[in-house]
Amino acid sequence: MKAVALTRYLPIDHPESLIDVELPKPAAPKGHDILVKVEAIAVNPVDYKIRAPKDKVEPSPKVLGWDAAGVVEAVGESVSLFRPGDKVYYAGDLTRAGSNAEFQLVDERIVGRMPTTLDFAQAAALPLTSITAWEALFDRLKIDRAGAHRGKTLLIIGGAGGVGSIAIQLAKQAGLTVIATAGRPESRQWVKELGADHTVAHGDALVSATREAGFKHVDYIFCASDTESYFDAMVELVAPQGGIVTIVETERNLPLHGLKLKSAFFAWELMFTRSMFLTDDMIEQHKLLNEVATLVDNGTLRTTLGDVLGPVNAANLKRAHALLEDGKVIGKLVLRGFGD
Repeated sequence: MKAVALTRYLPIDHPESLIDVELPKPAAPKGHDILVKVEAIAVNPVDYKIRAPKDKVEPSPKVLGWDAAGVVEAVGESVSLFRPGDKVYYAGDLTRAGSNAEFQLVDERIVGRMPTTLDFAQAAALPLTSITAWEALFDRLKIDRAGAHRGKTLLIIGGAGGVGSIAIQLAKQAGLTVIATAGRPESRQWVKELGADHTVAHGDALVSATREAGFKHVDYIFCASDTESYFDAMVELVAPQGGIVTIVETERNLPLHGLKLKSAFFAWELMFTRSMFLTDDMIEQHKLLNEVATLVDNGTLRTTLGDVLGPVNAANLKRAHALLEDGKVIGKLVLRGFGD
């Protein structure tokens, strides 16, 4: 099968940072695994973070990619949720081969039915960001989906990115007032179209911009950008007894004592936790993705597809990685098919 992989961890402009390879098709699925014929993939910051330069050589080609939409080709003996021919979408598992290949094995419990109103490219833009935003808002911040926290305020740092774009929509459906950071005019337009009530400047101006927008404090903060750079600002802006959730790793310990006087809490979100640790509630991601599909199909949630860069090959994936590393992507970058 065709795939894009790496054997060395190199800067994206290096000719061998990502390479086109031919790999054996995965063996027949067993247990809860399904074999998916991948039709489209999306690219996320996790891809370039894992690919980042380091002194390591893979003994065999390593396939990245954690967003896909495709068709079930075969199922394991314990599978009960899908059957061959079903259209599915999912984000996959960090501990297994990724989706930048024509075929992929994935556990059914972290896979959802693909929205019927979307094509493969539109659907591939959704899984990782939807799971991340959903878990961050509803599992970590404990925001009530049914509207019990209606009127509470949420600041999203990184509003125009893939995760922020989904978080805005989910938060608005829960009745929150959403303040989203956006720098460029096109980013501000994007987050407003998604439902953000206010847009504010990011970077060093975050605190003053949020205050100028009329908010001394905010009840919740969702950081989808640089946790270390924004931490002090988040401590200053979070309301007493409020909460902060972030999805971005840090290289230093954070001074959490700054939250003590406010009795505010801090939480991490990593959507791969369930699959990495085979938690008892893995199937919650299947349920979550099915619910997202329903929201899409009834028109209350829209895909965050930004651009389709062409078929899945090394050249197009290098371009996607470079654009993401540049930090100016709006929405999600998607590749479809495995042509030249």
